[in-house]
Amino acid sequence: MAALGEVLPEAEAVYWRPRVDAARLRHMGRLWTLSAAFHVVPFVCAAALLMWAQPLALPVALACLAHAWIIPELYAQRGANVLRPRPRKGDGPEQRSVGLLGDLVGHEARALHARTGLVLEPGRLGTWLVGEAGAVLLPGRRGRAYCYCIKVDARHPDAAALPSGDRIAHLLLALRSDEQGFVTVANLSFAGARWRLRRRMRPQMRPALDAARSSLDRPSSATR
Repeated sequence: MAALGEVLPEAEAVYWRPRVDAARLRHMGRLWTLSAAFHVVPFVCAAALLMWAQPLALPVALACLAHAWIIPELYAQRGANVLRPRPRKGDGPEQRSVGLLGDLVGHEARALHARTGLVLEPGRLGTWLVGEAGAVLLPGRRGRAYCYCIKVDARHPDAAALPSGDRIAHLLLALRSDEQGFVTVANLSFAGARWRLRRRMRPQMRPALDAARSSLDRPSSATR
């Protein structure tokens, strides 16, 4: 792992990806919206056309509208899955890892992690929620959420056995050392409406998303 302020060495493995900045992040969001529209709009148009041509086709039209609703929900579920907790490795290692993770964050972040299992981290691109196998970025108070799937390097000798606190700490340190590299290496799972993501998150994790959104109002969240 790179030291603070250095470029992540993992970025070399995805050399074909342009380094992500705020402008490219917005571009990726627009592309994601366009892709979702290509999936949804045909079903909506088909439903409208069926009702115009033959009102008795209402059941088929409703099925088209159901598809138009379900597709974005499936994408949002894929985004929420990046924050899903992994199987625990035992109470002892878990408690120790959480204690070490607490040394990396402030009091509010520790309290939030205790309640939700997620760590809130301000960055230059926005506010992050870091989980065990991914992270969610809120680039502004209003708009979309970007969900990224990224795991501890499989070459790590104990990658499969790391407790939750160690997994989060690895991702947190990578994020702090090279935020743009972190986004470049991670795989984008969802880039859409926050309300849709919130619906698909586990209830105990939703307060973390609310806290991240509220933190964007604070001047200190703009920079670290």
